[in-house]
Amino acid sequence: MTIQLDHLIVPARDPIASAQRLAGLLGVPWQASQGHFTPVYVNDGTTLDFAPREPVEALHVCFRIGDAEFDAIFARLERAGIPYRSQPRGENDMTINTRLGGKNVYWEDADGHLWEILTVSYARAESPWRG
Repeated sequence: MTIQLDHLIVPARDPIASAQRLAGLLGVPWQASQGHFTPVYVNDGTTLDFAPREPVEALHVCFRIGDAEFDAIFARLERAGIPYRSQPRGENDMTINTRLGGKNVYWEDADGHLWEILTVSYARAESPWRG
């Protein structure tokens, strides 16, 4: 069996608001409550379960997507007025990174989590599992 990510617990001060905002940006479904969690259904195999935590330790979560999905999510980021940047650290330069011939962008949420969308993955190009 291939190893696949099933779910990830995302610590949040306000799980419902955090899950609702991310689901809205990604254009995916979410639920206000599923037991102890507020799930965001990223795809049919991956769920991000937002859970109340204090203090919150920030995560970096990256989604590899196609060009059409990138453009749709990016448009929602801009409409929401969310600051973004072209690098994982540094100032919000409101620029899309086009390294490796693709597009990627980063933004932070209220809990300090760093979210990333990209169309070409450096890690995938370097993976021993490719091919």
